[in-house]
Amino acid sequence: MGPGPGSRLLLAVGLLAAARSALPLGTGQCAQRDRFEEELVLKPLSSGDVAANFQFRTRWDVDLGHGDGGKSRVSHYRLFPKSLGQVLSKFAVRELHLSFTHGFWRRTGWGQPFLQAPPGAELWVWFQPSVTDVDTTWKELSNVLSGLFCASLNFIDSTNTVTPTASFKPLGIINETNHNYLRYATLPREIVCTENLTPWKKLLPCGSKAGLGVLLKAERLFHTSYHSQAVHVRPVCRDQLCTSISWELTLSLSVVFDLHAAGSGKREWSLFKMFSRTLTEVCPLASQSTIYVDVTGKEKINDTYELMPPVPIWLNATVHGQKRFYAVYNLMNPELYSASSHSLNVVLKWKPSKQFAVPEVPVFHAERYVSGFGLWTGKINTLIYNYHPYRSFPVLMMEVVPWYLRLYVHTLTINTKGKENKPSYIHYQPAKDRECPHLLEMLIQLPANSITKISIEFERALLKWTEYPPDPNHGFYVGSSVLSALVPSSVTMETNNTKPMPLFNRLFPFNDPSVYFVRLYTEALLVNLPTPDFSMPYNVICLTCTVVAVGYGSFYNLLTRTFQIAEPTGGVAKKIANVIRRLRGVPPI
Repeated sequence: MGPGPGSRLLLAVGLLAAARSALPLGTGQCAQRDRFEEELVLKPLSSGDVAANFQFRTRWDVDLGHGDGGKSRVSHYRLFPKSLGQVLSKFAVRELHLSFTHGFWRRTGWGQPFLQAPPGAELWVWFQPSVTDVDTTWKELSNVLSGLFCASLNFIDSTNTVTPTASFKPLGIINETNHNYLRYATLPREIVCTENLTPWKKLLPCGSKAGLGVLLKAERLFHTSYHSQAVHVRPVCRDQLCTSISWELTLSLSVVFDLHAAGSGKREWSLFKMFSRTLTEVCPLASQSTIYVDVTGKEKINDTYELMPPVPIWLNATVHGQKRFYAVYNLMNPELYSASSHSLNVVLKWKPSKQFAVPEVPVFHAERYVSGFGLWTGKINTLIYNYHPYRSFPVLMMEVVPWYLRLYVHTLTINTKGKENKPSYIHYQPAKDRECPHLLEMLIQLPANSITKISIEFERALLKWTEYPPDPNHGFYVGSSVLSALVPSSVTMETNNTKPMPLFNRLFPFNDPSVYFVRLYTEALLVNLPTPDFSMPYNVICLTCTVVAVGYGSFYNLLTRTFQIAEPTGGVAKKIANVIRRLRGVPPI
């Protein structure tokens, strides 16, 4: 008599366990070498808007470099997207940072963002020292990323690519000083749409099927005042001794909902009102899934607004030099989900007596604009604000100007409080017509409680008629200025990385508790160039065709027509007269 069903089941389980124990380390334990975390930070803004910041972080303990024969060392992917991993391995990428942004973050009304990006598309990459031809590899990489994210990154060429010497240091563990392996480019005219969001969501382990990815509904995300999505890849230390490295992929998405423009008319929001969806289940591949609600501003939360469901955890954290108070929802906790609908909908209701709060003006921010008149010369003006009451700090400014705006470097002026402010470091790379843009980098000291004005004049070039875009009268975009600084903190920063805090706070590592790193972007400029009347060629073509058809056509007809002599015949009167003469019996004429 053979074994029963229960015995056969136990035997199958035992054989499966034995087979898994016999697998090599790289296959059987691959699931233990990667980790996926997701979070959502909701922040009510003083203007009445609500900022939603998603971040999905995947950490993989593996080396993506090339092995023997130029082949990749990795062939099995679990949480890390294979499409992106193969690109990093093929082009020997050390760090990659890509962003697509629609709109501009209003610092004076919305406060300090977690991570700002310039309008349009931005791409900057650090390559491995093994790359021999960086320019060719950069061009091939931008073309591949263009197809991967359905964007116009293939328009990145030498005319909009620069190699910064001081800005954009690596964010990973490698402190590279050879800037020849760095490339930076922006496309300020790039339009962000659903075609860019769809491939971005496919990089998530659970996609948009479970976890926080369920809230990524394109119809709602693009109906916002600000939309920015980014991809960051960098190497990080695997342990405290940093004996080996791991690869960290960070997918971030920031949006600002204008609830008054959406038609709600009330200062209350919920996940369903913003995203038209609720959370039903957590991503099974995530080791951490959290929602943070920023409730900073009042000592007694119940006197201001009410959060539903009840907050299980409260957290104090230091973000951008300020103490923040968060309500934390751990999505791994099944008790948060409603028993009837099996879903989670975070709701914040304001009391009617609540007034709009005073806008949070950051300590460090900047503005930029174009002045002048006519279509010959102009001036680029940048205002940098340091509102710290008693501390000064240096700021590194990078300006990339297209070649068709010819800068007059001798007109560069830097004034602070009516006095000249000489930069301690300056690097200028002149542009070449139709080859490379201008690059200007300066290190400027900002005194306490001051406004620094930077001005430089330029001359507009006359382009060839084939170099104008389809809508030349709209104008030409100039990318944002980049300002990087270590801003003094008003409170002591937390340097303990083991303490729970939003993942956004870990993207820029720091060791000094008295300062925090800020990289901000100014507005993109729209400059008009001398534009010819493109309707004149159309008029000339019409006139020329008319002259050819009337003049040459008639002359050609006379030269090619065959003429024959015809005998004169009587007209109609003669025929009528002959008919009458016949009736009268008279011979015809």
